[in-house]
Amino acid sequence: MPTPRQRSVGAEIQSIRRSLTAIVRALGRLGPAVDAGLRSAAKGAAAPRRKLNLSPARRAQLELQGQYIGHMRMLPSRQQAAVKALRAKKGIRPAIALAKRLGKG
Repeated sequence: MPTPRQRSVGAEIQSIRRSLTAIVRALGRLGPAVDAGLRSAAKGAAAPRRKLNLSPARRAQLELQGQYIGHMRMLPSRQQAAVKALRAKKGIRPAIALAKRLGKG
């Protein structure tokens, strides 16, 4: 059986360099492909939302609205109607107070 021919150190280094060069090229092709895949997947997702610049008064209104809706969701429709009527007559703060009382009982 013939013995395998020994390669010189220089030939081994050259072989390693060729392999590393091939890996670098493959990674270079892979990067844009991954970016394209991420972009196409992101098209189905919602666009980034803009930041709302709310005044303190508007933020307070939204907090009250959230409290009102949160309490209203826990009430049956007959009690919701009573709270809505109070809101139309006296405003949101008394309506929230009534909804809280009705929700606990």
